[in-house]
Amino acid sequence: MMFSSTARIWLYQKPVDMRRSFDRLAAIAQTQLSLQANSGDWFVFVNRRRTQMKILYYHGGGFCIWAKRLERGRFQSVTNNGEKLEPTVHSCSA
Repeated sequence: MMFSSTARIWLYQKPVDMRRSFDRLAAIAQTQLSLQANSGDWFVFVNRRRTQMKILYYHGGGFCIWAKRLERGRFQSVTNNGEKLEPTVHSCSA
């Protein structure tokens, strides 16, 4: 996975059917989030139970998807009033 220093990460707030693939996830980025799916930004999608995640990004002339399914536990819920959220990175100290 290549991450550009100019790329942004967008979390789609609504649950997504994880059977969706490249074209349908790109369509959500463009129609629901009003963002260009081929911009190099990363688009994060999570299912209703928050046990699966897909990240869609554009690199080298095509779309890429990274997927993760948790065997136990759930991804943390993030709430916001909109359909998209640009997460902020916080530093942690041990």
